[in-house]
Amino acid sequence: MKMEASLMEIPFYEPAGDEISVFEHAWKNRLPLLIKGPTGCGKTRFVAHMAAKLGLPLYTVACHDDLTAADLVGRHLIGDGQTVWCDGPLTRAVREGGICYLDEVVEARKDTTVVLHPLADDRRILPIDRTGELLSAPPSFMLVVSYNPGYQNLLKGMKPSTRQRFVSLRFDFPASAREESILLGEAGCAPDLARRLVSIAHALRTLKDQDLEEAASTRLLVYAALLVRDGMDPVTACRAAIVESLTDDPEVAEALMEVVAATFGR
Repeated sequence: MKMEASLMEIPFYEPAGDEISVFEHAWKNRLPLLIKGPTGCGKTRFVAHMAAKLGLPLYTVACHDDLTAADLVGRHLIGDGQTVWCDGPLTRAVREGGICYLDEVVEARKDTTVVLHPLADDRRILPIDRTGELLSAPPSFMLVVSYNPGYQNLLKGMKPSTRQRFVSLRFDFPASAREESILLGEAGCAPDLARRLVSIAHALRTLKDQDLEEAASTRLLVYAALLVRDGMDPVTACRAAIVESLTDDPEVAEALMEVVAATFGR
């Protein structure tokens, strides 16, 4: 489980619309927020940006199917001959009045997400059965969850009864000009390289005859830009940072590389 608490400088984030306003209004009104969008489109960066902007500690949990309620709430640990209670990230965020961000929340077990319900309605409470505590979330606490609706199946969807507890934002891959701006801000690359990488991403996202589980993300473009800025050949960088991250099939990889080669005139 990835878990981190942070108070940091405000990370770079290029707004797409009114998402910053929606986040701020949700936080001020003590409403939980759901962010849905494809992998690598900026959901996690956006939450980190907003937490730093608001000056709040951020606890990030990368959800998976082995995640238990105890992983979120906490558990008793034995050490030095005594049993000590250890808060989980959700409990810490509640105690500190921070943000708890559950990334890809639909990957967590259904019995785990049930612990979120009393925090995601007007009660804003967290019962801790093992200690007998009933924590009331302070005004600054916020629950944020995200998932990729395009990568769901019937067994891993968010129940309507859970989804309707949240204010929701829909994220997508940026328009060309905004995506180029993100590359300039994130990787400090040349404008021409940013334009070419964005062109490659748009071409790969519209391919109809290749079986790709995920589209080329903005995150992968940033990786490629960083490699090129450090002196790597652009075509080699695109293979390593983009193409090989999208597929394990050699034939599909070569088809994607044709797009890369054409973009760089090879």
